[in-house]
Order: sequence, then structure tokens, then C-alpha cells
Amino acid sequence: MTAATDTYSGGGSIGLLDRERIIAKPGFNRWLVPPAALAIHLCIGMAYGFSVFWLPLSKSIGITASATCSDLTLTSALFTTSCDWRVSDLGWIYTLFFVLLGSSAAIWGGWLERAGPRKAGFVSACCWCGGILVAALGVFTHQLWLMWLGAGVIGGIGLGLGYISPVSTLIKWFPDRRGMATGMAIMGFGGGAMIGAPLANLLMTYFRTDSSVGVWQTFVVMAAVYFVFMMGGAFGYRIPPAGWRPEGWTAPAAKSTMITTRHVHLREAHKTRQFWLIWAVLCLNVSAGIGVIGMASPMLQEIFAGSLIGQPGVAFVDMKPEQLAAIAAIAAGFAGLLSLFNIGGRFFWASLSDKIGRKNTYFCFFILGIVLYALAPWAAGIQSKILFVGMFCIILSMYGGGFATIPAYLADIFGTQFVGAIHGRLLTAWATAGIIGPVVVNYIREAQIAAGVPRDQVYNFTMYILAGMLLLGLIANAFVRPLADKWFMTDDEVAALQAKTAAANAGPSGSFGIGKGGFDGKALIAWTVVGIPMLWGVWNTLKATLALFG
Repeated sequence: MTAATDTYSGGGSIGLLDRERIIAKPGFNRWLVPPAALAIHLCIGMAYGFSVFWLPLSKSIGITASATCSDLTLTSALFTTSCDWRVSDLGWIYTLFFVLLGSSAAIWGGWLERAGPRKAGFVSACCWCGGILVAALGVFTHQLWLMWLGAGVIGGIGLGLGYISPVSTLIKWFPDRRGMATGMAIMGFGGGAMIGAPLANLLMTYFRTDSSVGVWQTFVVMAAVYFVFMMGGAFGYRIPPAGWRPEGWTAPAAKSTMITTRHVHLREAHKTRQFWLIWAVLCLNVSAGIGVIGMASPMLQEIFAGSLIGQPGVAFVDMKPEQLAAIAAIAAGFAGLLSLFNIGGRFFWASLSDKIGRKNTYFCFFILGIVLYALAPWAAGIQSKILFVGMFCIILSMYGGGFATIPAYLADIFGTQFVGAIHGRLLTAWATAGIIGPVVVNYIREAQIAAGVPRDQVYNFTMYILAGMLLLGLIANAFVRPLADKWFMTDDEVAALQAKTAAANAGPSGSFGIGKGGFDGKALIAWTVVGIPMLWGVWNTLKATLALFG
């Protein structure tokens, strides 16, 4: 292939999105790839911040107060044009996000490796932003099924493709810093709500009128902004030439799969009890955390209400529109603060697991989580914002830490030969948790409200349920043991696999004029483009935190 012809050896033209188009050329700086990944992840990470829309959408007809219908069912809610939606009906969008994320990642993960990250990022942008536009139409016409289809299904597919697009790419670009590469690949997803939640609140405030809560307009603007950033990220992707290595770097023998002879084959992993125990460990840890994230904004507003703005005697149901707008801004900051701890937890707990072990790290998650969930109703009862917020910040750090620690846990148990594929299958636990967590939180909340429980107490029973889920996770983690010898591949099987790997890597290798790269002018611009929104998100989070504790 030459730059002049831009054709395949078979004679076909190379498309703008094709993998062959994005092979890096001499002089390329590998530090341009992480900001491309962040540009996509910071956009799709807004999935964590969608709870900021639930309360406004629950009043999209009544505007100042919900136009409730006592005979409303989930089915009728999908098509009603005269009744306001319940928060539990809207929460299904959040469930669909993560069900479709896990499913699409599992289904199209192999396609991504063949098609390349640019095509995957392009499709992700079209699905995520296009899905938000369909959701905007659903809000405008008051058709919940359109919101489910748009944001939940189409957007969820975009989430899955966007989530996995940078992982293998960055690992290939940074073989000398794989831990850092993995961190850069996923940290943006945890921080998307930190930017998106306050942005959404600002836009809803700007577009809010006497006849509109401002949500569909916010969806349109955010879809447009996200599309620009995600397309920039997709077209910023490059892949290294086959056999590329950083200048002067040699793979350390200790990290080679040639050293270990203990590996479980992919076809056997799911047949073991350990796989399903670790599946349960991840599912239960994520279920508890994801349910809280999905309801973070309404939960803080309903529990603390007037105390958020220095009027502790004012209940949530008695608040005026301007008061609701004020506490919504603070709650958006709370969602952003949780995102900040979600990010930090991924690095802190994963690093700690190297010192104390994966199993002990998950013991920390479950024991500490049980205590915090059990004490949360008490903190809410005494109206201690600092205790309540602090508890959930720690909980969300463990939620993020769970994602970062689980691949190493799998490697410990199953070896490294197929750990990537085994991890892919384990992500079905995330999809399952995306159903369990939000459903538990949303429907218990609705049941409590229907039973006449005050708004500041509707989450108490939920916290005890979540603590019980973590107790089950604690038990599952306790039963994780090293695998019996029968599950591991024989020396001959390992040797055959390693021979295939050696043959695949037998071609020329080197830096190909690319080297290790550095922070040149282009890299500085790229990092500034993604860095400014991140700094803005951090600033708004810290500012909202000060207002929260005011």
C-alpha cells in the first residue's frame, strides 16, 4: 500500500473509516491517542449523570407539579400523552444503558478488532448522539417509548462500542505502560457525569419556560456538542504498524505469557465455579453502586430538600420552582462529585489490590459497603449532609474500584492467556446489574411513596436491601478458591498457543520512525481540548460541593 494509491492489495479503495486508513506513519506522536479516547469517553460517560433529568421529566406536563394518574401502568406510561411519567418509568432508560452496553460490547467486540477504533468510534457517535436526538423527540411528543428506544437502546449500543473502542488501541500504543494505558482508556467514562450533569442543569435552566421544563432542548444541544467531540475523537484514532515497539523498549520477561504455564482455556472458564462466583461478586457490587448512581440527583433533593439552600424546614413537595431549580443545581454537583470519586477509586483500589490481594480488596468493598449502606438512613435522619455525601463518595469509589480490580482478579484465578476474552464474558454481570440495581432502587421508591412514606425517608428501606445484596457478594467472594489442576491447560496446549503467537509476531519489528512521542504542539492542543472540559467539571464539582455544605 502507498499513500499515492490508497488501495488494498486486492485493488479495492480504502475507505475513510477503514482500519488501513489509520495506520500511523513515521513522525506520529502516540500521545495524541489518549485524548482521542477521552473525547469519546467523556461524552458517553454522561450515562452516569442522566439522573439529573428524572425529576424535571416527571413534571414535563404539570411543569410545576406532576400531573399524576393513579391508574398509570408501565405499559400505559409508554404511550400516554396526558400523564406525567414516574421516576421508575424513566429509570428503565438507565437500565437499558448498561444492558445494551454489556450486550453490544460482547457482540461487536470482535468486529471492532477487525474494523478498527475509528469506525467503531464513528458508529458510537452516531448511535449515542442519534439516540439522544430520538429521546428529545420523545420528550417533545411525550412518548416514553421513543425515549426508551432512543436513549436506552440506540444510545446503549453507542455506549458499548464507545466504551471498548480505546482499550486494545491504547494497550498496543503503550506496551511499556500498560497499567497507565488501561487507566487512560476507562477513566473518562467515570468522569463523563462530572461534566455532563452540571452542563445539563445549566441548559435546562436556560431553556426552562412556563410551558416547558427545558429537557428536549437540552438533549438537542448536548447531542450536537457530543457529536463534535466524539467525531474528533474517532478521527483522532491511529493504530501502530504491525510489529511496532517504542524506541529502545524490550518486553520484560516477567510479563511474558511464556513464563507461566498455568492458564485456563476460554472454553473451560465458564464451566468453573470460580467464574460464576466472581461473576456474582462483580454483579452484586455493581448492582448496589449503579442503583445509587442512577438516582443520585433525586435522592439528594428529596432527602435534604430545603436544607440544601439554608431552609431546613421546607420539604421537597412544598418547594417553589425557583427553589427546585436551586437544589437541582446542587444535586447535579453531587452527581459530579460521585463521578470524581468513581474515577479516583479506579486507581486507588486497583493499586491497593496489588498490595493486599484482589480477594481482600473485595472483602473491603463488601464489608465497608454493608456498614455504609446500613448507616446511610441514620445520616439522612439526622440531616447530616457531610456524613451522607461522604458515605456515598466512598461507596462510589468502591464501585469504580470494582471495575478496575476485576481483570486482575480473573488473571489471578484463570491465568493471562485468555483473560481478555474471559473478562468480556464476565461483563454480562454488568448488564445484569444494570437491570437489578436501578429496578430495586426505583420501584422500592415508588412503593414507599405510594404507601405514604415521607420523601426524606423513601430510600431507607432501599439502603438495607442494597446492604443485603453486598452481604451476598461477601459470601460469594469468601468461596472463591484457586482452581483445581484439571481446569488448566496442559503444557502441550500452552506450547501450541504460544507457537501461534510467536508466528504472528515473527515479522519485522521496531519503532518505524514513530518512537515514544512526547508533548509537542499537537499533543498540547489535543490535551487542552479535553482538559478544559475536565477542569470545568472539576471546578463545578468543587463549587457545588461547597454549596452543598454551605
